[in-house]
Amino acid sequence: MPLSQLLSLPARYKPWQPRHIRIILNDVLSRDRQTPQSHEAHLAAAIDWLCHAQDQRDGKPDAGGVSAGWSFEDGWLPSYPETTGYIIETFLAAAALLERPELIDRARRMLDWELSLQQADGAFPGHFGEPGSHPVIFNQGQILHGLIAGHTQLGRQDCLERMLRGARWMAAQMDADGCFRRFEHNGVPHVYNTRATWALLRVGLLTREPELVAAARRNLDWALTQQTPSGWYATNAFVPGRSPFTHTIAYAIRGFLECGVLLDEPRYLDSAVKAAQGLARVQRRDGWLAGTYRDGWVADAGYACLTGIAQMSLNWTRLAQVTGEAIWREHARSALAYLKTTQRLEDPDDAVRGGIAGSSPIWGDYSRFEYPNWAAKFFADALMMDMADIAIPASPEVSDRGC
Repeated sequence: MPLSQLLSLPARYKPWQPRHIRIILNDVLSRDRQTPQSHEAHLAAAIDWLCHAQDQRDGKPDAGGVSAGWSFEDGWLPSYPETTGYIIETFLAAAALLERPELIDRARRMLDWELSLQQADGAFPGHFGEPGSHPVIFNQGQILHGLIAGHTQLGRQDCLERMLRGARWMAAQMDADGCFRRFEHNGVPHVYNTRATWALLRVGLLTREPELVAAARRNLDWALTQQTPSGWYATNAFVPGRSPFTHTIAYAIRGFLECGVLLDEPRYLDSAVKAAQGLARVQRRDGWLAGTYRDGWVADAGYACLTGIAQMSLNWTRLAQVTGEAIWREHARSALAYLKTTQRLEDPDDAVRGGIAGSSPIWGDYSRFEYPNWAAKFFADALMMDMADIAIPASPEVSDRGC
C-alpha cells in the first residue's frame, strides 16, 4: 500500500495506532509470511484463537457465544449468533481430534447462548442479536447447523424441538418459486442461501418432515437457475451489481454439494462440481485465489479473501471424498499451504496470534482490517478434514434421505 493510500484510510480504522501500524507494515513489507508447519500446529493455533474469542465475552450478556472477531475499528466484537452456530460443529470435531474434551463444554455453552436467543416463532435474531435486530435467512440456517450438532452429537433433546421450530419458520419465508426474498441481507435474494438450505434439508431428514425436504428442493431448484454456463453463480454477491466474494461462491458450492449427497441428486452435485472446477482452473500454483470473480471466473480483485480460500479447500476435500477423484485434494492442499503462510503462530498480539485475517493484504475489501471468527473456523475445518479424512459436520441424516 503506497504511503499516500495509507494516510487516506478512513479515520474509523485508527491506522495511526502503533498496534495497527505494526500489522499493516507486516503486510506492506511481506513480513507476515509464516513458514508452514504441521497441520496439527496450525489447527491448535486456530482453535486457541477461537477459544480466546469466546473468552472475550465472559461476564457480558452474550457470554457463551464467540466474538465475531477483532477489528481495527472496534477491537473485540460482540458474540455473533450466525457463526457461533457453525463453530459448535468445529469444536466438537476438534475435541475428538486434538483430545481436548474442554472444547465440548465450550460447545455446550455456545448452544445454551443460542437457545436463549430464539424467538417464540422459531426465528433467531440477525446481526449480533441486539434488541431490534431482524432475522436473516442465511444466519438462521447456520444456527440450525449448530442445533443439529447439539442434538446428533451431544444428544440434547432441547435442540431437537428448537431446530424443528426454526426450520419451519425458515421454510415459511420462502416464496412459491423457491426464492428467499424476505429477511435477506441487504433486502435482495442470494444463491449462497444454499448453505442455509442444507440445514433446512438436514432438519427435514432428521425429523422426517417431508414439507421441509420439499422446501429445500424448491430453493435449490431456484438457485440452479442462477448458474451460468461457466459454472459461476449470479445473484450471489452481498450487493447487487457487484462480483461475489470467493467466500459467498464457496458457500453456494457447499450447499449444492451437501444437498446433492443427502438427496442423491446428481444435478445439485453437478452444479457444485462445475463451480468448483471453475475455481480450480484459476487457482494459482501457490494456492492463492482472488477475492472476487465475475462470470467466466475472471478475477477482478488483487487481494485474497482468506475465508473463501479456506472454504474452497474444504469444498475440494469434500469433493474428493464424495467422488473419489484425487485431483481435488491437490487443490485443497495447495490452498491450505497458502493459508498457513498467513497465520502467525508466534505473534505477540493475542488478537492476531492463531487468527486468520479477512483479506490478504489485510486492507483488502473483504472484512477489511479484521480477524473474523469464521475465517479461523473454516481454516480449522479444512485442516481437520484433510488430516483425518472426515466431513465437518458429520451427516448422520444421510441414512434418512428417503424421507
